[in-house]
Amino acid sequence: MAVRHTSIRWILLFLGWVAAGLGIAGLFLPILPTTPFILLAAFLFERSSERLHRQLVEHPRLGPFIRDWNEHRIIRPKTKFVSIVLLWALISYPVFFREYLSTFPKVVMILIACSVTVFLLTTKSR
Repeated sequence: MAVRHTSIRWILLFLGWVAAGLGIAGLFLPILPTTPFILLAAFLFERSSERLHRQLVEHPRLGPFIRDWNEHRIIRPKTKFVSIVLLWALISYPVFFREYLSTFPKVVMILIACSVTVFLLTTKSR
């Protein structure tokens, strides 16, 4: 299902790499959700590079999550639980225990965490 127009293909490929990079960064940064960015990267690579899409879908760690989402629109319960616990555990320190952080970034982080939590809790499981 790759795009044939060369310039659009390159744009999608670039955006796929950006999404993959943000997804990987999300593994280490509590404010960035990993799963949506990895799913977006898979979507963009599907349209721009069959090889990169295949590598992402066949990845031993990320592949099952992408296949679950693509085939059934589900997120595994363990993944939901771990994601929610880690999300809130990691944003708790900067939000609740750092005085140097102003109110606006704290509110943004809490809103993002709430949005991700709602998304995870309302998405179907196996």
